[in-house]
Amino acid sequence: MNDQAAPATLRADVVVLGAGAAGVCAAISAAREGKHTVLIEAGPMPGGELLTGMAVDGAVNAHGEWVVGGVARELFDECRRLDGYIGALNDWRLIHYVCYDPEVMKLAVSGLLAKHGVTLLLHSFVFGADAHDGHVSAVHILNKAGMTRVEAPVFVDASGDGDLAVLAGARYQSGEKGQFQPVSIMFRMAGVDTPRLLDFVRSAPQHFALGESEAIRGGRTDAQIAEALREQGQPTVFLKGDGPLLAKAIEQQRLYPTALIMIQPTSTHRGEVCLNSTRVANIDATRTLDLSATLGSLTQQVEVCLAFMQAEVPGFEDARLSGLAPRIGIRETRRIEGDASLTESDVLRARKRPDGIGRGCHHVDIHQDGAGQVRIPVDGGGSYDIPWGALLPAGVANVVIAGRCVSADRPAHGSVRVMGPCMAMGQAAGTAAAMLRDTPGADDFRTIDVKQLRQRLRANGAILEGPR
Repeated sequence: MNDQAAPATLRADVVVLGAGAAGVCAAISAAREGKHTVLIEAGPMPGGELLTGMAVDGAVNAHGEWVVGGVARELFDECRRLDGYIGALNDWRLIHYVCYDPEVMKLAVSGLLAKHGVTLLLHSFVFGADAHDGHVSAVHILNKAGMTRVEAPVFVDASGDGDLAVLAGARYQSGEKGQFQPVSIMFRMAGVDTPRLLDFVRSAPQHFALGESEAIRGGRTDAQIAEALREQGQPTVFLKGDGPLLAKAIEQQRLYPTALIMIQPTSTHRGEVCLNSTRVANIDATRTLDLSATLGSLTQQVEVCLAFMQAEVPGFEDARLSGLAPRIGIRETRRIEGDASLTESDVLRARKRPDGIGRGCHHVDIHQDGAGQVRIPVDGGGSYDIPWGALLPAGVANVVIAGRCVSADRPAHGSVRVMGPCMAMGQAAGTAAAMLRDTPGADDFRTIDVKQLRQRLRANGAILEGPR
């Protein structure tokens, strides 16, 4: 009988779990501060939702003001350099959206991680941790090389599900009374005739979600908003589920129940857009078997939506499927209980605070079963601050969280879970991890002076003051 080999050991200054939007920004931020940073990702490519075709929400408010900077802007600048950046676009509904080519974003993410010297471990799954009395000393990963013990004095949990925080003993809330926002899968269509689509919006605005925030509507009629969309010249529109076109198709079972069909540009060269429409509700995505079982339903819905768009929406007659997201999109699993919690009131009242480490501006956005969706805009079309304590898991010392596992009540989570604020949280978490390493003997994120953290973030381009 062969003796089982002992796990290999890898040591780092900072370990980041999860290479989605939050984790990428965290790893870059820690590494640029001179810290040996290991970024662990279970999938085959870093970037997460940044690579699906979905635009970045929550980075530009209703007034067109940027509320997220720093590493996020560095990624967008890389997309621009590589001729894959479209820009911050307005659909005159609730906010602005930052649109880009997801194929180019793959190059931008991988390039910046390499530029800053991040050690990337792909195809690596964290299955355990050495944790005692609220301190983590190592995580255990499994990949084709076998088991590896990755040691570090500080950790960033950007897993989305709060996996490391939970392994360390953090408390959490999961969904609400057994309900979870739907999972989805993004897909792309190329060959869209944008002028014809926007002419359709102008001739039939009743089918589209327009002017849901008074800060954006500004007294305009739907016809005036549709004209503004035509002048902007980009295919950035939302067909609404309760509009006559979709409602009739859903009633006649030519389309599955959905709250909307999001259309956002991904490439002007290819005439390509991303569509967000598919949905399977009330799946606990931490249950792998249940999550995996949704893929068949989601891809069937993609086929149905493709046929509907080609047959019913002007501008899509000659458009064809050009891409399917490499992953199922998850809106909601665990919300870690932190030292502080972002609340619905904080979001809707655009609360600013002295301990803010990043900003968000996305509306309260809770997708429901069928065609249901809650959409409530931020007061005045402005932005809110994310408190530092919402990134600190209660009872856990040397782990900071970033991304959709942030401490928040469910309505606030419906806003802060999108990529813009996740990228801001990632930069704050990575910067804080580097700062903690700079303090000899320090092993608790609570010892960090939030004023100094804010100063460091501002120096690296984060936006903490200014926009509404």
